[in-house]
Parts: sequence; C-alpha cells; structure tokens
Amino acid sequence: MQVPAPFEYERVGSVDQAIGLLERLGDSARLVAGGHSLLPMMKLRLANFEYLIDINDLHDELGSITVEPGRIRIGAMTRHRELLESAELAAALPIFRDAERVIADPVVRNRGTLGGSLCQADPSEDLSAVCTTLDAECVIRGSGGERVVSMADFHRGPYETAVEDAEILTEVRFPVLPGSSSAYEKVERRAGDWAVVSAGAAVRLVDGVIASARVGLAAVGPGTAGIAGVDEAMRGQEPSEELYGRAGDIAAGSCDPVTDRRGSADYKRHLARELTVRVLRTAVARATAAPGKGE
Repeated sequence: MQVPAPFEYERVGSVDQAIGLLERLGDSARLVAGGHSLLPMMKLRLANFEYLIDINDLHDELGSITVEPGRIRIGAMTRHRELLESAELAAALPIFRDAERVIADPVVRNRGTLGGSLCQADPSEDLSAVCTTLDAECVIRGSGGERVVSMADFHRGPYETAVEDAEILTEVRFPVLPGSSSAYEKVERRAGDWAVVSAGAAVRLVDGVIASARVGLAAVGPGTAGIAGVDEAMRGQEPSEELYGRAGDIAAGSCDPVTDRRGSADYKRHLARELTVRVLRTAVARATAAPGKGE
C-alpha cells in the first residue's frame, strides 16, 4: 500500500496563525481540514507537501451560516452536515440541501467543508457548481487584508484557484433576492459516488417573467460550473417547457465530457440537457411558490 511522503504537521488556532505559517513556509505547505481529497492524492503521490497545516480548530471562527437581508454568508469551515441540516439555508437556497443529500456519505459530510470543496477545484465537484450557479463571492484573506473574488474568477482551471500561497479562503457570500429559488440534481452510478453528470439552476421571477437564470454543470469538463448563454436565452421570457428545452440545448452544447467508465460523451451530453430541464423546472416552481415572488 502506498503511503504519503514524509511531512511535518502543525495544528493552528487562528486564521492569522495559519496565514503566518503559510507566509513562512511558502508553497511547500498546504492547509488541511476534512482531508478527504488531499490525503488520497498524497497517498498516490499525486501531490506532495512538506508541511500540512491543520485548520480544524478554526471551525468556531469560520464555521457559521449567517442570514442577512439580501444575502447569506457561509464560513469556509462550515461542514457539509451543517449545510445539509440548516433550515434557514434550505429555505433561502434550497439548492444546497438538494446537493448535500447526494454528496458522498455521512463520514465525509461530517468532516468535509465548503472551503475544502471549493479549493480542491475539481470539475466533478458538486459545491463548485452550486456556488457558481448562485453567483457567489469568495472572501480571501492574507496578511495584507481581505479581497473578494467572484466564483467566476475563483476557479482558474482544474485544481487551481485564485487563493495565493499565503492566503486562506474564509467566507463565501450568496445574494438572496425576492422571487428567487434554486435546485440541483445528480446522476451517479451508486449512492455517494462522483457524479456521472450533475446540474444546478438558480432563477428569479418578477411578475411571472424570468428576470434572471443561471445553470451550472459538474463532471462534464472544465469551465462548465457556469453555462454562458442561458440567462440571455431565458431573461424576459415566461417559463415554459420549450424554454427549458432551449436552455438544455445550450447546456449540452457547452459541455465537453469524456467517454469513461461512467458513460459515453454522448450519454453525458444527453444527461446534461435532461438535468438542466429538470432543475430549471423545479427552481421555477419553487420561485413561484416563494414569498415575494412578484416583487
């Protein structure tokens, strides 16, 4: 059995302490929280770091879900289980509960974090698609202070983010507008597996007309966490099956899946279209039923 290369380990008690260590150690160090992605990669020698900085003690500082007028703020150390169980989050952004129900298993959900998922930047990862679909903003902190980066700019490519060597993702912010709702669906080979294809949608209705619409996909190639062209095609239109189908065509045409053991590229494009139609249908139904739907 392969084991990771030797590394030094240190547990920190504050964000400032973590940033200080990252500044001193440079790119030889990596933060670890749940560790469900990083440690298997280190075992396979796909990633090697001389230092691991354990940030689990930062949960009190970075593990909250805060509902404010017009937005929700979620700390980067918030566990999957906490995202799944938050009634306030589910009421405002139901896409989170949809996604968390199909992420991995209870062991992973008890330890894995929002920040860890986003910073892994895996094109097959569910919460990256969720956060891009919701037009989230990421708060990144370094010794020089905080900066805010849109999800569109946060992921620079597969396994690469806007977080620099001496910085840490501390919070993710989500707009919540009247008449808006969201949904997520995933096709997987077995419960808790990586997606064959998954899709999320976020819509806003004003007087029964679509004011904005966003769709994100996972597991069908890089750059598909947010699908360009969907909002332009749907904005100003009344919801209809024909409109959902048009958006599904755009989503299918925008993805670049590969043929592998989970299915052929054509099958995955078919799923991308079908799931896009489903999540748009569900998100619109939820937005129609939501308080303030006509505002």
